Amino acid sequence: MDPDTLVREYLLLGLGFDRLEEGFVDAYTGDPALRRQVENAPRPDPRELSRTARTLRTELPSAGLPEQRTRFLDAHLRALELSARKLAGDDVGFVDEVEAYFDVRITRGDEEEYREAHRKMERVLPGPGSLADRVRAHRAADEIPAERLPECVEAFSSALRDLVRARYPLPDAETVEYEVVGDKPWSGFNYYLGDYRSKVAINSDLKQHRANLPRLIAHESYPGHHTEHCRKEAGLVGAGQLEQTLFVVNTPQCLMAEGLADLALESIVGEDWGMWAQEIYADLGLRFDGAKAQELSVASAQLLGVRQDAALMLHDGRRSHDDVAAFLQRWSLSTPERARQSLRFLSSPLWRAYTSTYVEGYRLLGEWLAQVPVGDRRSERFRRLLDEPLVPGTLRGELQPV
Repeated sequence: MDPDTLVREYLLLGLGFDRLEEGFVDAYTGDPALRRQVENAPRPDPRELSRTARTLRTELPSAGLPEQRTRFLDAHLRALELSARKLAGDDVGFVDEVEAYFDVRITRGDEEEYREAHRKMERVLPGPGSLADRVRAHRAADEIPAERLPECVEAFSSALRDLVRARYPLPDAETVEYEVVGDKPWSGFNYYLGDYRSKVAINSDLKQHRANLPRLIAHESYPGHHTEHCRKEAGLVGAGQLEQTLFVVNTPQCLMAEGLADLALESIVGEDWGMWAQEIYADLGLRFDGAKAQELSVASAQLLGVRQDAALMLHDGRRSHDDVAAFLQRWSLSTPERARQSLRFLSSPLWRAYTSTYVEGYRLLGEWLAQVPVGDRRSERFRRLLDEPLVPGTLRGELQPV
């Protein structure tokens, strides 16, 4: 099979999943005729999709594609094969499911690390009452008044956009439109529309906090998802790598994207992002303790694995929703409402494994970035994440032994 035919078949395969599970295709910016072909065809059989993925993987080594593109397509065809099997009703263990989707092997976290995170938070938020009560009081005081949210979003989007464009140039035509939505299992979502345009939805069901908003905008827009989409469209797609016109969930592409986005704020602003944000809030007439936010962020990073542990409890451990919600409340110090919101995400057939993209993506990409000094070399590594079709196995292969 020649390279162009193989890539075309890969695109048709990925687009076919959206006929079985709405939302499976997160973004598609390629030839609209291919999408119409899929939409006008009979609803695909998941078993046939699985066979197609296996056949394309078999054909891939002889297609004559460069090694980097071959590794990308191989990892994604493996993920799509497993997705098709799941849609066909195959029973697959959660750990194996995550590994096939995202090219990582997960394990339960260390509760002693969670205790240490709580001890750090105790030092940042001293006083009477339980730590959970103090954290909730702090978060309540940190809420952004609903009527002020649009101007805060615009301020941080503009400031981050300026920083990104100075370091990682973007097409002049790029733009992000923000909207507030409700009844969603996530806090924010980037809908990439192609032609360097994104729509970013912010969930009104969840209170937005001063400490989190800069991270949310960096994650979804600058230099996170929107920036990555724009630079890959201008670079990789412009160079003929048409497989990059398709972005589907439950693939290694997602782990790379979420890890990049979760590391985006510190990567563009630096470790003193809290003090930077404090100045922007001051210009808006809002009080914000940037130093405290930074300390809490460092401590909270040690609780990253709690969500993944909750997923393991729910799916492989067969624990009840009440047990998992209690676990989330205990270790993540979340409200019962926030814990139930997390359970919606963990229980969704489409999104149940997705939490691992945040946990393992942050760990793997963070370790990979940290192996070079802060400065030009670190910025160049982050640029590679924005511009190259990397997969987790590539990064693991580049990690130097500690």
